[in-house]
Amino acid sequence: MTAVMIQGAGSNVGKSLLVAGLCRAARRRGLRVAPFKPQNMSNNAAVTLEGGEIGRAQALQALACGLDPTCHMNPVLLKPESDQGAQVIVQGRRLTTTRAGDYAALKPRLLGAVLESFRSLSAAHDLVIVEGAGSPAEVNLRAHDIANMGFARAAEVPVILAGDIDRGGVIAQMVGTRAVLDPGDAAQIRGFVINKFRGDPRLFDDGYDLIAHSTGWPGYGVLPWFAEAYRLPAEDALDLPARSAGSGLKVVCLALSRIANFDDLDPLAQEPGVALQMLAPGSALPGDADLVILPGSKSTRGDLDFLRAQGWDIDLAAHVRRGGHVLGLCGGFQMLGQQIHDPEGLEGPPGSVAGLGLLQVETVMRPDKRLARVNALHAATGLPLSGYEIHLGRSTGPDCARPFAHVAGTPEGAISACGRITGSYLHGLFADDAFRAAYLRGLGATASGQSYGAGVERVLDDLAAHLEAHLDVAGILALAR
Repeated sequence: MTAVMIQGAGSNVGKSLLVAGLCRAARRRGLRVAPFKPQNMSNNAAVTLEGGEIGRAQALQALACGLDPTCHMNPVLLKPESDQGAQVIVQGRRLTTTRAGDYAALKPRLLGAVLESFRSLSAAHDLVIVEGAGSPAEVNLRAHDIANMGFARAAEVPVILAGDIDRGGVIAQMVGTRAVLDPGDAAQIRGFVINKFRGDPRLFDDGYDLIAHSTGWPGYGVLPWFAEAYRLPAEDALDLPARSAGSGLKVVCLALSRIANFDDLDPLAQEPGVALQMLAPGSALPGDADLVILPGSKSTRGDLDFLRAQGWDIDLAAHVRRGGHVLGLCGGFQMLGQQIHDPEGLEGPPGSVAGLGLLQVETVMRPDKRLARVNALHAATGLPLSGYEIHLGRSTGPDCARPFAHVAGTPEGAISACGRITGSYLHGLFADDAFRAAYLRGLGATASGQSYGAGVERVLDDLAAHLEAHLDVAGILALAR
């Protein structure tokens, strides 16, 4: 098995971006390379060709490799549904929902699936680049670990430890990690990199040498801040900017507590004629908003309660009275309806709750999750668009007679009688350039004409070049065995 693993000295140190850049760099060297993350925790999921789901970061890394994403690239995905519980997805399919305290008991069962997926990828590729989760310094979670050192040692994969200097305290991060690891885990680490440096990297020479001397690990470079990272799909809601740099059409997205698949917004955020704002909890909906987006949610009824707690239901009603437009995507679509029924308690206690009443539809939660990539026709323009569905509920009602789109000839979504309130289960629709331009035109805005997909590819190439210029990429890849 030829593989190398990037672990972090903390959460959000840039592991996903480092793996994506290394994947693209390896591909440019002619290697058949694939990404792998044993365990991920994210509500931002991608749908694979097999009809399963994996973390969005692994889908981006697959793109960097020139591959379609598969379930084996992220065999365990945890999707938080509350502060204490999460849905457990194994090789693309829901296994169970478990409380955080009970998850440890599942891990021994999951390691077999993780190693099976890793071996499947290894057999089909020259190189697998693995991403850890959180930090190996969380030694309180070491027993039965499948995300970091537990996997690395079981699969005999060498590790590079990444530290984030932008947050400060990177020397303590790296040296402290070495201090708390047991000798076997520490020996699995073959070197380190420093990420997100702003300014002249030579100013950190003494600190770099101190880390190497104190840990015994060789350094593989200091990576300056990569300014174009915001142009790549973000997986963590913490990475969402408060607002885009555009101006013109004012689009406001409600930052729900369990927001999911929020990369739907990335193409809009990069349109110079769109001013996209993520509305933080406790903030009032701006009175001059042109379009309000209710995004996807991992807990539709829970986030509907959260929305009401912010007073956003009152703000939305006023926005509609002023003639504003509303777009609900997936869970946001369900919230716009009259009722949400969850008779089996799939997203909490069984029961029903009143929706926002802005669409004449009702939703029933069902255990057969819809997971599919789809090609559709936009009902208003006849334009083709592509996207994906990932949801439990089924929505029906009078407004479905005015569909948003047609999928394989079947009506999809709903539009209100006034034409200003739209709901759809389709994710990823704004990545389609022609559709995005037509949709914005319908709201009185002009799209830039840029290709979103081509822009992502360009940034991945630039990221690989950035890594090649500042890190010992050849040395990192040479560690793989």
